[in-house]
Amino acid sequence: MVVVPTTEEEDRRRISRERQALIRERVALVNRIKGLLYSQGIGGFEPLKRDRRERFEALTTGDGHEIAPHMRATIMRILDRIELILQQLKQVEKARDELASHSSAEVEDPVCPAMLKSLRGVGPDFAEIIWAEGLYRHFDNRRQLASYAGLAPTPWQSGSISNEQGISKAGNPRLRSIMVQLSWFWLLHQPESDLSRWFHERVKLDGGRRKKVTIIALARKLLIALWKFARHGVVIEGAVLKTA
Repeated sequence: MVVVPTTEEEDRRRISRERQALIRERVALVNRIKGLLYSQGIGGFEPLKRDRRERFEALTTGDGHEIAPHMRATIMRILDRIELILQQLKQVEKARDELASHSSAEVEDPVCPAMLKSLRGVGPDFAEIIWAEGLYRHFDNRRQLASYAGLAPTPWQSGSISNEQGISKAGNPRLRSIMVQLSWFWLLHQPESDLSRWFHERVKLDGGRRKKVTIIALARKLLIALWKFARHGVVIEGAVLKTA
């Protein structure tokens, strides 16, 4: 099934995807600084703290000498790029929040990040990515949705033998990845929900050895539950809403 998104729908994805790209760049630059400092016998420096420049100026090498001038200049330039990324992240997150608030007030379609955010454990980033990467589309049934996310099982048949070979991974990788992350958060923030109880009972039956396999099954069930909640108003059993 291939449904071509509209120009507006595709543009909406830019926000969440740009934020992910900025975070990857930030992580790479932070690791670069830490690697350079470790080569000089310096540990414990956190480039994301507000007083990063003051703390950096006070650093000395492991043998008590000042950091070499070219090394210092290199790290300062990396700090400049980190600060630019932090500023851009604030701009992207502001645009994300504004878009979510406009969607809940103006769009007739009930599926929007604001509705998903009403569930405890679903933050603005989770809600935006799930909406922009998946739930904005129309699905006839839960199997179409699971298949689009790459969380549907892959059947295998040979004569009278019929088996399943795990998930297909042929769908949207961003939606699949965020659902697996959200599933772990769901267990933490919604421990009394039916989905969390099902996970723990299933893991207990397997002796606690198949958590990774079971979390994929939970991700599929949770995605379908969120789709029913947003599209049809079906309450997720045992789920807790955020307080106003």
